[in-house]
Amino acid sequence: MSSWITACQLDDLIPGTGVCALIENTQVAIFRPDQGEQLFAINNMDPFSKSNVLSRGIICEHQGELWVASPLKKQRFALADGRCLENPAMSIESYQVQVKDDNVLVQL
Repeated sequence: MSSWITACQLDDLIPGTGVCALIENTQVAIFRPDQGEQLFAINNMDPFSKSNVLSRGIICEHQGELWVASPLKKQRFALADGRCLENPAMSIESYQVQVKDDNVLVQL
């Protein structure tokens, strides 16, 4: 298992949005849905368009779960585990994320 890597500061994440961080040569989309410290990290690659754009997607809620809608083709990916709502075969990786001393740490 890889170690925890600092991606950014918590204040770098505007509530209700996502950012992209390059961690060990992997583009990771990190989302902060609200003012709290609850964060989610998924792979930034939209498997439908093969573009690294998910960090620019819109956070939405469906049946009590948080999702991100791809800005290109609008498929939704669960922030908790990366599964695709429209096509489970196209799910993406999700990563562990935590806040420690205002640092956002990600584990691939």
